[in-house]
This record gives sequence, C-alpha cells and structure tokens, in this order.
Amino acid sequence: MTSEDTPERESGPPLSSKARPVRYDPDPSAAPGGGEQLRPLGIDLPTGNDPHSIRRRVEALEHILERSFRIPGTNYPVGLDAIIGLVPVVGDLIAAAMASYIVWEGKNLGMPKWKLWRMGGNIAIDTAIGAIPLVGDAFDLAFRSNTKNLRIIRKHLDKHHPAARTLDR
Repeated sequence: MTSEDTPERESGPPLSSKARPVRYDPDPSAAPGGGEQLRPLGIDLPTGNDPHSIRRRVEALEHILERSFRIPGTNYPVGLDAIIGLVPVVGDLIAAAMASYIVWEGKNLGMPKWKLWRMGGNIAIDTAIGAIPLVGDAFDLAFRSNTKNLRIIRKHLDKHHPAARTLDR
C-alpha cells in the first residue's frame, strides 16, 4: 500500500492507535448539581449527590412504594409496598430492602443517628406486622412507613439545607 492508496484526511486531531472512549458530559444546567437525569416511569430522577437531588429521588421512591396506584371505586392510593406485601414474608422482605434505600440516602445527607434509627424502626414495624397473613396486608394499606420516613428527611432538609426546599407540596 502506498501513500497514494490511503485517503487524505481533513484537518483534525491526530489519530492514535488506541481508541479512547468519549465521555458524555450532560448539560450542567439540565439537573441541579450538574448531575444527569434518568426518567424511568416518567419520573425525573437526578443522579447528583446534592441535597436537592437526594430529595427528588427519595420523593420518587416514596411515591412508587406508597401511592403509585389507586384502588378502583375507592380512589384510595396504594403502592408497590402493599402490592408486594401480598406475597407472604418474601414480599415484605423485598419491600423492606427497597425502603432501606431511603434510610441510606438519609445517612448520605448526614442525618443524626437517632433519626436514622427512627426511620429503621418504621421499616421494622412495617415489615414485622406486614409479614402476618391478612392482618399484615391490611396494616400495609394503613401504615405508610416510607411516607413517615420521607417526612423525617424533609424536616431535616428544610432545617439544614434550606436551598433544597421545593414549593410544590
């Protein structure tokens, strides 16, 4: 192969023998804290570590776990927590694992240990009583541990991170 056989290149950076991956840099103004946003189930989920992003993720998870569906005819909201809880024991353990994410995000916010213990207690009560057949299923509809934990996180954020407040309550 001669130099006449190779196509001429326009101007640009020199080619290297190793291909480098192109890093995706999202628009920093698209999400608070410069994080990228995900949209599963049509919900904006920022991936940043700032308090506003954490608040949005916790609110989205609480919505999915506690009030993502409505019981036809009653207009009563139920979530994945109550639906998964219909599967004896295993469903309640899965729901507890998903609810533990909210406590983990609270730890990332630097919440005091007593608040984290209180949040864990809400999950423990929900899991223990929810594991009882029939009675636990009715209890899951009434006792919303994730909503209680979201309230604890909101109070903490409003006091310690006032810039993360939202006005759409």
